[in-house]
Amino acid sequence: MSIVDYIASKPRLRYILFGGKGGLGKTTLSAATSYYLAKKGKRVIVFSTDPQASLTDIFEQRLFGRGEVEVMPNLYALEIDADKRIAEYQDEIRRKIKEMYGFEEIPPEIDDYIGASSAEPAMAESATFDAMVELVSSGKYDYYIFDMMPHGHAIRFLSMAEILDAWINKITEVRESASEYQELAYVLKGSKGGLAGEDLVLKELKGIRERLGFMSTMMRSQEHTAFFYVLIPEMMPILDTRKALEMFSRFGIQLSGVIVNQVYPVELLEQPGVPEYLRNRIKMQQEYMEQIRREFGPLIRGIVPMLDREPKGLEMIGKVAEILFGGGAG
Repeated sequence: MSIVDYIASKPRLRYILFGGKGGLGKTTLSAATSYYLAKKGKRVIVFSTDPQASLTDIFEQRLFGRGEVEVMPNLYALEIDADKRIAEYQDEIRRKIKEMYGFEEIPPEIDDYIGASSAEPAMAESATFDAMVELVSSGKYDYYIFDMMPHGHAIRFLSMAEILDAWINKITEVRESASEYQELAYVLKGSKGGLAGEDLVLKELKGIRERLGFMSTMMRSQEHTAFFYVLIPEMMPILDTRKALEMFSRFGIQLSGVIVNQVYPVELLEQPGVPEYLRNRIKMQQEYMEQIRREFGPLIRGIVPMLDREPKGLEMIGKVAEILFGGGAG
């Protein structure tokens, strides 16, 4: 089944994710898919969760840190400024600590720790994750296209979501029990107030759990979400795809399909003057294409050839969309 038929078969589809290792064309295919859907009259936004990707370069428009930018009719792109988002995130942490503990000012040792956290990769991932949740929660678009981080990071997110969910459930249970006992103590003493009035820590923990639950449910939903994996006809991407299928399966995520990118046209072998190294590369790719068909045959949703130009700008993105989706992308 082609990607166009797959999307057409899912009338309640809203979220389309592209995964795979860096440098294989996830961002290009995300942009091409958003282009195709926008041309069909759908309101679409494309957002990259991969810090190495650049929608600014793909669309050849200034997107970084400018919020949701309309790049063509119906198509919007979002490229967050992670450093700015982290600074906002840190200010929010400071504000919540003041609220929770009644501080006039944050103690220097705590503030130093918050400041140092900006260098942690997890902080950037957390800021990106919150931006993703915020975007999806807005409900402003018909389709949300996500250029996902490499699968190792995605798996870590899912595993951390499960660990945090269990941890938050336990902490919530303990705090609710403590609230009940402390409220009872206040009643017995004849005084008012207590933790049961409003537990800001408990409220924050529940908020985190709701966000994690929403994203985990979204990624597992076969009705509302399509998750395509991108590979090229080489050994390492094939092994990576095989591993990704196994690992995502453990978390209850079923890949919707794979897209094979950067395939040299086999017709070049018939043309005179083609350099020997290119002939060898085409033959190598064809061997790996056979392996891809054997291993992932029913999952193949599209094959995109190596293009004669770098896929940048709306014209080239439109060309990729036409290859991937057929004439309906024009």
